[in-house]
Amino acid sequence: MTDIAFAEPTVQETGRRDYRAAGRFAWHYVQMLIAMAVGMAVLMPLWSLALLPTGIELTDHIALHAMVMATDMSVGMGAWMRWRGHGWRSIGEMSAAMYLPFAFVLVPYWLGALTAVGVMTAGHLLMLPAMLIAMLLRREEYSHAHHAQSDD
Repeated sequence: MTDIAFAEPTVQETGRRDYRAAGRFAWHYVQMLIAMAVGMAVLMPLWSLALLPTGIELTDHIALHAMVMATDMSVGMGAWMRWRGHGWRSIGEMSAAMYLPFAFVLVPYWLGALTAVGVMTAGHLLMLPAMLIAMLLRREEYSHAHHAQSDD
């Protein structure tokens, strides 16, 4: 039996690995934004079609519109994440990052301090750091390639 000595990684190798991990992290963030946009583009027309017989226009009911939009984004992003191998916990956390900003900005809307356009703008803008926070809490998960589904 022979002993095999493994050399410690060099500073250059470690830096290269960190750079690749940061690139994968950023690319993963972009992919989730794309999946959210696809979710909205595909599902929003279906909601409009389903509500057509009722005469309800989502744009007339800002809280409903915000929650439907958060759902559409969560479905698109969650499907993409699951396909990429993320577990249900991570998908739930990222979905919460879709709903919580809207829940936060609806309060000033109901108090008359924010317009409907303000709700939609602020809700979408606040999602970006909310997603980033969720990703940073699981940095390792979002920094490596995903291929197999997780069961958590």
